[in-house]
Amino acid sequence: MDFTVQVSDRDGWAVLLVHGEVDIATAPVLREKLHDLLGDGRSNLVIDLDDVGFLDSTALGVLVGTLKRARTEGGEVRLVVTQPRIRKVFEITRLDIAFELYATVDDAVKGVAQV
Repeated sequence: MDFTVQVSDRDGWAVLLVHGEVDIATAPVLREKLHDLLGDGRSNLVIDLDDVGFLDSTALGVLVGTLKRARTEGGEVRLVVTQPRIRKVFEITRLDIAFELYATVDDAVKGVAQV
């Protein structure tokens, strides 16, 4: 499965559409994109994981590090997570408490209707 990250803007939020598997091999690419955005002062991030087929602990580390840095800079990280197997990773690790999880990018941008 190919790994890609596309970035767009929506209502003051940087929206990242992640596609593929996020693991030890691809997590550095995601980390670099996120650090570039944060470095540009874009600390409100929506990360859409709807097209992610697999997520490992390296990926979780990238997301947690991004959350900490965004909050330090006065921003937020919201995740779009609808696939049961990906959501289960967040529930098992209790990261569903740390992150705001949403059903759609629109919901995440608006900050309503958490799943």
